[in-house]
Amino acid sequence: AIPERPVTVGWSGPAGAIVPWTPAAMPDTWVPWNDWVRTSGSRPGFPEPGPGNERATITFGVVYFVWPFGTHVAVVEVDPETGKVSIERYLALDDCGTRINPMVVDGQIHGGIAQGIGQALFEEGVYGEDGQLRTGTLVDYLVPSAADLPFFQLEETITPSPVNPLGAKGIGEAGTIASTAALMNAVIDALQPFGVKDVPMPASPAKLWQLMHRNGGRKG
Repeated sequence: AIPERPVTVGWSGPAGAIVPWTPAAMPDTWVPWNDWVRTSGSRPGFPEPGPGNERATITFGVVYFVWPFGTHVAVVEVDPETGKVSIERYLALDDCGTRINPMVVDGQIHGGIAQGIGQALFEEGVYGEDGQLRTGTLVDYLVPSAADLPFFQLEETITPSPVNPLGAKGIGEAGTIASTAALMNAVIDALQPFGVKDVPMPASPAKLWQLMHRNGGRKG
């Protein structure tokens, strides 16, 4: 039988419409799916229950998108004798809107920065003349360890997103996007006295040593 008082069995809108969701919109009463199938046939506009009619599709979307923003700064030192890059200081300011769990946000930023440092200074897919991958294991494919990473100085600004009820923005890729550019710009800046204006990633010690000594090691 149909329940005596109205209940909510889903949250959707007219065909093709996007319905915004808020915590306040969650219903207090729910109807089990099997009961809904049995009673829906007697409701105007609902299909008759039976094979093929036990499926519902609900689509959620947003009209406007929002992305986080921030600034990352790296201070590096390049050893002219070995080409090794030392990260002396790393500062990151990120704005991801409302921080629901600040510790998780910081963890996402830490991991992203570490990945960006790996791309900038360590990781490289090397192929031999026969077309075979030479860096197919972690013995040959370098990834940064904790000993290779500096202390990350994190700061924040909070600008809530206007397009969702939580005011939150994404943060998962912010560290990876910013850290690679910050590191490479710092390395190139350090090598400017040697006339270096571009460094292909990764900025390995051997590669930087060769760039610094291509004119006899003279600063030009």
